[in-house]
Amino acid sequence: MTVLGIGVFIVGLLFSIAWHELGHLSTAKLFGIRVPQYMVGFGPTLWSRKKGDTEYGFKAIPLGGYIRMIGMFPPGADGRITKRSSSPWRSMIEDAREASYEELQPGDEDRLFYTRRPWKRVIVMFAGPFMNLILAFLLFLVTMMGFGVQQSLPTVRTVSQCVVPASQASDTCKPDAPASPAAAAGLKPGDTFVSFGGERIHDYQQLQEDIRRSAGQTVPIVVQRDGQQVALSATIRTNVLAKVDANGDPVQGQTVTAGFLGISPTSGVVRLGFDASVSRMSDMARTGVGSLVALPGKIPALWDSVFEGTPRTADSPIGMVGAARVGGEVAALHLPASQRIAFLVNLLAGVNLSLFLFNMLPLLPLDGGHVAGALWESVRRRAAKLFQRPDPGPFDVAKLMPVAYVVATIFIGFTLLVLVADVINPVKIS
Repeated sequence: MTVLGIGVFIVGLLFSIAWHELGHLSTAKLFGIRVPQYMVGFGPTLWSRKKGDTEYGFKAIPLGGYIRMIGMFPPGADGRITKRSSSPWRSMIEDAREASYEELQPGDEDRLFYTRRPWKRVIVMFAGPFMNLILAFLLFLVTMMGFGVQQSLPTVRTVSQCVVPASQASDTCKPDAPASPAAAAGLKPGDTFVSFGGERIHDYQQLQEDIRRSAGQTVPIVVQRDGQQVALSATIRTNVLAKVDANGDPVQGQTVTAGFLGISPTSGVVRLGFDASVSRMSDMARTGVGSLVALPGKIPALWDSVFEGTPRTADSPIGMVGAARVGGEVAALHLPASQRIAFLVNLLAGVNLSLFLFNMLPLLPLDGGHVAGALWESVRRRAAKLFQRPDPGPFDVAKLMPVAYVVATIFIGFTLLVLVADVINPVKIS
């Protein structure tokens, strides 16, 4: 089952790459740009077929894909596109410019990428990541509305017999520990909260928030027990508790002083409605942006996991190999088939969301770098027109290629570090 899970994930990943490149291809053709190649993968070509003026194919290394468009960069200031400098930095610029014209054919003069208006170039470069965003949205909807998500429920699983602060190493009650409000009130495992403090309870997150802000108060509680509603009363104590995020999940290593009742909830799979699904996806997108910003700070821990054998944390960056490995492990778990499928679909949705966020970084050679270049050109031309100055012409993105090579080198180094970590010290699911 592990091999099957890895295989299914790889197929899903290849589809995501092809879907991304289809966004670039379809919009480029829509705007009359010639596209000689549409390839999924890198390295040696395994299979290809030419249709029209585009060669479609698969390559040996399934870690990305590309389309080749004619005229990605404008000619140099002298109108030439061939290499003519011995300077290494200038040579990088001219190599990139020459490569973008190497398949130029008669009649292509009006089918060059750089000759299209900036808004068209923005659409072409944004279309790829946007396709990943669409796919992520659809896959998340399938898991949240179709399969459901694992959630804590407002039903009591266990009742703490005493007040135990989060800083205490164990849940063992000390002789002088006061009884928990839940035990004193007579709450029992299996009780489902109907209301708390006169407010109807809809989910556990709401209940948790109500308990935490009721420190020092005596609160009326109504629970469903054995088919009947039972009225209880509890005096909520103040305690040191684990801090939780907007989704109600614990924040590692952080505590707060808040109200404490002394129960742990049961969990179950709940199907969400459309609005709740969209809201949850918005939270995931914000979390994704935060994770992307925090990525450089996780490199030291990643380095230690490779060279010192330090265990990987749950939020450690993983690459495609690590994600495929997680997919394989999930497929081998003794869980209902629906839950395993839901996890794999959710994992693929997360990969597509990550691809969207990563590709939109305004850095070459990423799509976001080309979008930024086209937007800057539009700003320059509008400013020139406003102040009645000569048209500055196309923005020469090729001049940024030395920076792009530096960025690409950093990305490759980081990717290799993650790859090694995923192989020798992988993130383990629990």
